[in-house]
Amino acid sequence: MGPVNMELVEQARSIFAELGYTVEGNGPDFRAERAWKVVHVNPVSDMDTLPRGSGQFHCFVTQPGAVDDLEAELTRLEPGYEWAIIAVDGEEYEVERAPPGPTLAA
Repeated sequence: MGPVNMELVEQARSIFAELGYTVEGNGPDFRAERAWKVVHVNPVSDMDTLPRGSGQFHCFVTQPGAVDDLEAELTRLEPGYEWAIIAVDGEEYEVERAPPGPTLAA
């Protein structure tokens, strides 16, 4: 993966901390943990190489203009874990794609 925008990394850390997650790790990629859920967070500035890391949940944090390409690439790769995308624009952020919720049977 190419160089990561450190401002994007700090914004991602801040978002997960505000959501009540414990943030672990010093690099651009980190773990966010709350109760039973561990999310591997990957700030993405470019898509030269997307991580294929382990873990059940991954969240990719990027800028709004990269969301569509990132979602298309993840869909194409079918990485084998649930994933979400958060778009960060300055102090604002929006969950652009979240993992599917549980299926309810009637």
